[in-house]
Amino acid sequence: MLRRPAREVAPDLLGWTLSHTTDEGTVSVVLTEVEAYMGEDDPASHASRGPTPRNLVMFGRAGHLYTYLSYGMHWCCNVVTGEDGHASAVLLRAGRVVEGADLARQRRGERTTDRSLARGPGCLGQALGLHREHNGADLVAGGTLRLRPGDRVDPSRIASGHRVGVSVAHDVPWRFWVEGDPTVSAYKRSPRAQ
Repeated sequence: MLRRPAREVAPDLLGWTLSHTTDEGTVSVVLTEVEAYMGEDDPASHASRGPTPRNLVMFGRAGHLYTYLSYGMHWCCNVVTGEDGHASAVLLRAGRVVEGADLARQRRGERTTDRSLARGPGCLGQALGLHREHNGADLVAGGTLRLRPGDRVDPSRIASGHRVGVSVAHDVPWRFWVEGDPTVSAYKRSPRAQ
């Protein structure tokens, strides 16, 4: 299922659950918003210029986690998709915490509402307790980080639109979300968008 191009995998990941178990406990998030990046064929992708030490995971096996630090403060996470040797990944933009809400709130801030615990890619990474050391983790092998299929989202509830915060190829409709779900982040066009 994950060994397909990111733009095909992305809408199918809606409704899947990403869980992370640590000594503190388990936090599980049902995905409600994702964004596809197509590697070398996509100028907005971290892999658009080929492999580097930072993006090498994107060129590896499908089902692994690619993490990166955004704006020097937020760890964002992507599910690697596609065939080995060809970068393709789905950014996990938002989700609904279905397990470990108290732990997620400790990580995000005691005043954070349930709706906002994993709303936005940096918030999702923080709620799950993800960092640099999780880069390359196998999400399907059944370890402490696990990605599992969930209830299939009715296709009539899946919306698509422009990607968020990218300065090039921002108008590509590869952002997918569950229409009407309160955990979906607000669309913001990058001020640098061309």
